[in-house]
Amino acid sequence: MSVTVDIQLASAEPVPDEQDIRGWVRAALEGRTRGDDAEVSIRLVDEAEMTELNRRYRDKPGSTNVLSFPADLPAGIGATLLGDIVICAPVVRREAAEQGKPLDAHWAHMTVHGSLHLLGYDHLADDEAEAMETLETHIMQQLNYDCPYTPDGQREHTT
Repeated sequence: MSVTVDIQLASAEPVPDEQDIRGWVRAALEGRTRGDDAEVSIRLVDEAEMTELNRRYRDKPGSTNVLSFPADLPAGIGATLLGDIVICAPVVRREAAEQGKPLDAHWAHMTVHGSLHLLGYDHLADDEAEAMETLETHIMQQLNYDCPYTPDGQREHTT
């Protein structure tokens, strides 16, 4: 499988190495896409940009950690574009500290989470959330990270 990941840096905050980000996307997509090729764009932003995107596309105030925008291509188009992921670097850093998680593990989780949204996974209903969290945990463990969810089952506020 060939995965192309375009990374756009629009944050003054330190972010993970591009190689790591590409590896996290590949791990999330491996064996889960319709074809042999896939293309994803990831934009790493600060809170001002994420706040605007969250307001515009979700009608919610403030910033969030990750937003995913699946490609809405017309039927019959053979393009490999899965969509766009936007990750807010300051929110990821702050959440990792608040949750007592290694920063790279939280970055990996947000990248995997956003990638799965591009494939149609969601967490609005309890059964969907359980399936998505189980898959995220499996992928994270394949990447040698701990389960991204707390032992008491509380979910993070992810999009």
